[in-house]
Amino acid sequence: MRAKIAALHDPIRRPSAVILVICGFVLAACNGSKNAYVPPPPPKVTVAQPVQKPVTLYIDLTGNTAPFNTVTLVARVQGYLESIDYVDGASVTKGTQLFGIEQDQYKAQLDQAKATLASDKATEVFDRWEYDQQAKLFKQDSTAQATLEQWKSSADKASAAILNSQAAVDLANINLGYTRVLAPFDGTVTNHQVDLGALVGVSSPTTLATIIQRDPLYVFFTVSEPLVLAIMKSRAEAGHPIRTSNLSSVSSVPVEIGLQNEEGYPHKGHLDYASPQVDTATGTLTARAIFDNKDHALLAGLFVRVRLPIEHQDKALLTRDDAIGTNQEGSYVLVVGPDNVVQRKTVTTGSREGQLRIIESGLDPGDWVVTEGIQRAFPGAKVDPQRAAPAPVAADPAAK
Repeated sequence: MRAKIAALHDPIRRPSAVILVICGFVLAACNGSKNAYVPPPPPKVTVAQPVQKPVTLYIDLTGNTAPFNTVTLVARVQGYLESIDYVDGASVTKGTQLFGIEQDQYKAQLDQAKATLASDKATEVFDRWEYDQQAKLFKQDSTAQATLEQWKSSADKASAAILNSQAAVDLANINLGYTRVLAPFDGTVTNHQVDLGALVGVSSPTTLATIIQRDPLYVFFTVSEPLVLAIMKSRAEAGHPIRTSNLSSVSSVPVEIGLQNEEGYPHKGHLDYASPQVDTATGTLTARAIFDNKDHALLAGLFVRVRLPIEHQDKALLTRDDAIGTNQEGSYVLVVGPDNVVQRKTVTTGSREGQLRIIESGLDPGDWVVTEGIQRAFPGAKVDPQRAAPAPVAADPAAK
């Protein structure tokens, strides 16, 4: 007993005893309760129903712009180039003089032809008068038949000479006109290819420049045979069959284009021509669209992206494009059922509409598709779905 009392009063042994007492109380408390596992709550995911709206399906192609008219200006007569009457790259109107070739010899040839014509007319007048006189004398038996026929022949030759001289005058006028090279239509002229004082048109027509018309503007592109058949079928079902023979008179097939540095397809036109036959070597059909280009914003020869409608759906089903996954079986979406259990549905996807993607099959309008938190959802898992409004349907200009 004394030893115990001494131990309690011992300053060295006192902390150890306290610790032993505390441990005893802790062990007693632990023996009175048991640890229980509490499962974590289901992960939260955002779900939304598909959007149902009318959409137009397009096909995407590539093409090139081309001028509405393009003409190579040439010197059709021989002579020295006397004037260049425009600034390289200028826009000109129809009938504007662009080049001038020396006219002296052609004016002289015209004057010579006119003089010959006047002489032939005078000869024809005299021969015709003489023939009339011989005809009167023949009736009076005062001249021979041979003489009458001779003057008739002379009069007829004089008439023929007049026709020949008149043709020479017309030809001289034409050659004189060729000395003035005029713009055949409103357009833009390229830089001149021949300098002042050069001899042109010596042995063959000499190229002087080129003029192009950029308003309106053509776009040429090719369509594969399957797409041609699909377009014709869809247009026929819509009551607007396509006939390649009358495309220039209708504008019922819209065509849109975009440049490489543009988003979407800001330029609107319509189909203007389609080849009457498919190229058997390439299996494609050449088509042409026409576009207004009053501000000359489009240049000829540019590479462009082309889009034209192939089909219209009144009630298409769309969901967010980033909610669609892919695996070995194809495309799929994750949907949440009434029991909040995730299911995988294999779907067939169509073209993209802005941030949405058309679902052609495999999805119902009432399905709740997982749009956010997909990494926390997997088939068979239970989730806490947070319902959201349908995805926005605004078109994405960069969509293809």
